[in-house]
Amino acid sequence: MDIKQLIGETTDYDKKVALETKKPKSWCKSISAFANCYGGKLIFGVSNDNELVGLADAEGDAEKISEVIKTHLNPIPEFKLSFEKDDEKIFVIVEVMKGQQTPYYYEGDGQLIAFMRIGNESVSATPSQLRELVLRGSGESYDSLKSRYDFNNMSFTKLKSVYKQRTGNTFEDTDYDSFGLVDENGNLTNAGALLADESPVRHSRLFCTRWNGLSKASGIVDALDDKEYTGSLVTLLQAGTDFVRNNSKKAWRKVGDGRVEMPDYPERAVLEGVVNALIHRSYMEIGSEVHIDMFDDRIEIYSPGGMVSGISLEGKDLLKIPSKRRNPILADIFSRLKYMERRGSGFKKILADYEGQVEFNKTKMPVFDADNDDFTLTLYNLNYGHNYVKRVNENEGDTQGDTQGDTQDDTQDDIKEKIITMIKKNPQITTADMAKELDIGIATVKRKIKKMSNVSYVGSGYSGHWEIK
Repeated sequence: MDIKQLIGETTDYDKKVALETKKPKSWCKSISAFANCYGGKLIFGVSNDNELVGLADAEGDAEKISEVIKTHLNPIPEFKLSFEKDDEKIFVIVEVMKGQQTPYYYEGDGQLIAFMRIGNESVSATPSQLRELVLRGSGESYDSLKSRYDFNNMSFTKLKSVYKQRTGNTFEDTDYDSFGLVDENGNLTNAGALLADESPVRHSRLFCTRWNGLSKASGIVDALDDKEYTGSLVTLLQAGTDFVRNNSKKAWRKVGDGRVEMPDYPERAVLEGVVNALIHRSYMEIGSEVHIDMFDDRIEIYSPGGMVSGISLEGKDLLKIPSKRRNPILADIFSRLKYMERRGSGFKKILADYEGQVEFNKTKMPVFDADNDDFTLTLYNLNYGHNYVKRVNENEGDTQGDTQGDTQDDTQDDIKEKIITMIKKNPQITTADMAKELDIGIATVKRKIKKMSNVSYVGSGYSGHWEIK
């Protein structure tokens, strides 16, 4: 093993310049974190600035390391010790395997703490992370546990209708058990509660926002559209993809005797992103929900809870990331509904949809950002910044191109004057009323106002008003 190559990594290793027998917690926390997450290596004999110092008594230190781990880790994780040599310097490497009996606690100084790996640090597990570790160690998952709700008070018409529509099969009463919606005693599981028509799991919600511009506070009106959805996970999935579709446009370019349609976002990539956010999120996170934030140039899909395996995606080959399911029952049901595959190829499908488009449109590839706390997928708008194609708003059916519309806007100063006049008459007039009066689209009105530096909106929502400088 090349020591220099190993310490060039970020999250798979930790280092100590020497063995601190009087401060075992200073390095035992790394042992706990590796066992609770994805495994890793702890190297003794390397300083914080990566200087290769070596150990004066490597064999003696190895014996002490083994004894300390057995004394202060509960349960004792699987590990192995090895010696590495660089020139005349000797190092001890402790390789810790990913544990199956989680959580692995550090026990000492009157403390009992489970650690997690966040980036290149070992930190105390949060309450929700600790609950997930307990479930993993018991061989159970959140969605398989008995819920506190009564099955007889729930209906599943949405699930049944979508199952019939997508598979051609009728949902039978026996499927409640085979799908995992109830346990062997007929009790409603958490999976069942999440898939009920009026899901009683309050934090199972979806927030969707179409922001005005490139950030969450960049325009006269911050949000162009925002929705909050509740109910069955099937409902949330359909609502989320519909929101993206309704707030997107389709571009097209002429080819030969026809044209090629070019949507802002590949439909399959959006579907995979929303499915991943809803199915693989951590439902242990009570105060957080799934968010879809749309900007002019991108979509950000946020989901509470990072990768199930605990790994960071930084520097990883996304095509080789192993599939791990945090909620296997939900994943199985959505596989039966043909929304996803059991083999977990979501990342690959998203990347495949952008390949080729990146070279043609000069668009950025999707960004997958994850740690132990949350997961964010960023999909970039394939048509953003291009003025050689006409764009069709899927909501309004507006066939005017952005570039064509902008050119007309610039030559039609009378529209600006009419907007000013309407505001003077009614400072609380809405952009919808302006569009109706001018016989143009709402998006065109908003685009025009955005270019008018002498017009600003004070306050928020219907309680605010327009001001003219």
